[in-house]
Amino acid sequence: MVSVDKQAAPAAGRGLLSSWAQRHLNLCFVAGFLLVLLTYLVVSQQFAATSPVAVPTTTPHRKHQAIKSPGAGAGEAGSTQGGRGGAGKTEARPAHEQQQQAGPPKADGRARGVGLKRDDDGAAKPFDNGKVVCIASPFSYTCDVFGDVRTNGTAHTVTLVPVTSRPERREWSIQAYARFNMTGIPNVTVTQLDSTSAASPAPACTVTHRVPAIVLALGGHLGNYFHDFSDALVPLFVASRRYDGEVQLLASNIQPWWLGKYEAVVRRLTKYEVLDLDHDDQIRCFRHVTVGLNMHKEFNIVPELVPGGVPLSMLNFTAFLRETYSLPRAAPISLTNKKSSPPVDRKKKKPRLMLLDRGHYRKLVNVPEIVKAAEKAGFEVTIADPRFNVRVKELALSVNSFDVLLGVHGAGLTNSAFLPPGAVVIQVVPYGKLEPMAQREFGDPAANMGLRYLEYSISVEESTLLETLGPHHPAIKDPDSVHRSGWDKVAEYYLGKQNVRVDVERFAPTLALALDHLRRQ
Repeated sequence: MVSVDKQAAPAAGRGLLSSWAQRHLNLCFVAGFLLVLLTYLVVSQQFAATSPVAVPTTTPHRKHQAIKSPGAGAGEAGSTQGGRGGAGKTEARPAHEQQQQAGPPKADGRARGVGLKRDDDGAAKPFDNGKVVCIASPFSYTCDVFGDVRTNGTAHTVTLVPVTSRPERREWSIQAYARFNMTGIPNVTVTQLDSTSAASPAPACTVTHRVPAIVLALGGHLGNYFHDFSDALVPLFVASRRYDGEVQLLASNIQPWWLGKYEAVVRRLTKYEVLDLDHDDQIRCFRHVTVGLNMHKEFNIVPELVPGGVPLSMLNFTAFLRETYSLPRAAPISLTNKKSSPPVDRKKKKPRLMLLDRGHYRKLVNVPEIVKAAEKAGFEVTIADPRFNVRVKELALSVNSFDVLLGVHGAGLTNSAFLPPGAVVIQVVPYGKLEPMAQREFGDPAANMGLRYLEYSISVEESTLLETLGPHHPAIKDPDSVHRSGWDKVAEYYLGKQNVRVDVERFAPTLALALDHLRRQ
């Protein structure tokens, strides 16, 4: 029989209770610690989702139909809809880590992404803090914005969000047109934020693009055939050609008729729909945005100024036009019996000359005489008067079939871009010391296209101004005084009130030079 001490029993019970309580207290402490840690992680995640640095993408499910280049496969406009993941959760990632679309896995198992933290080839590369590079040319002002760049079309803003804080906020306000200070074109504000604090929040992305963007403005002088090329097509070619179609165009002051007229060119410069910036209510995110078009010179390209390290020239531009419009001739007529050419009958084979007959000011008033003189020199002559509404491809094919383009200074000479290299451009320069302008707008471009440029400056006797104003008028006696009066007076008299009566005998040597050039091709 076991004897139990009645005083020891309560003490033992208290010891067991104390041991049990101590063990449960330890468990409660561990559980409490885990609960605090879990609470911290949840709160931290919620803070990350609302921090200005981490901008969730909540894009409505909408696709932008791409404008396809000839022969291109189907594709989207470089935009995807990010944001909400499975089970109704929002995946919050910094904007510079958001990927537009994950492609097939690479060999190492990683998704081949097009996110802003990687190069387009998927190679991992740290994302820098971004930068804005603005340059001024004699005609244009442009800004290149690299980094986490966000466009707000309706607000006409392009915003750079730095990865780290910037010491100061910077801002530029420019027109995206290729010439300074055009009326009727809104400015675009380029902003480099000083930080990501609540004082200067960045707009949240709604569409993230994998391709760069070019913001341009239409309108201005467009509608004039020369300015269509000089102010838009050539600068746009320079800005976009390096991307091989993988670039998004955002057009301010959009002109549907212009995009329709030059649709073939635009289709080959971008594979995507041209977006109407003024009515675009999306916040679009890019890695690189170019704001504005840079016009190097009138209707010309300076290879050293071409961005991207690819030196383009007007030869490249005209070759691009020949491909775009399927122009068959890349050389003028051969008037020699070269081994590489079949024998020709020189008496039957004549070079073709297109004579531009303007229907208004700066008209040629003795076209029949000029035609006879050109035929006498050995040319087959066709008179042309291209109208505004002519289809560009039809005009391009027609011009490409000629060997010589002849016309008075004016927009019609822009068609020299469709001539085959080695052909001839003859510019008749009106009276009034307009030679520098004529050389700049058509002479230098023609030479850079690989054409033979010839210039015929008329005498005062060949100008109808002598008849209408009389020999004592300042526009006749002293053209320098008219130039000193300003451009308006120059345009009024020498461009707007003057027609031309070519002295065919004086003009004959110019025609002979053109024929001699073709014989040596």
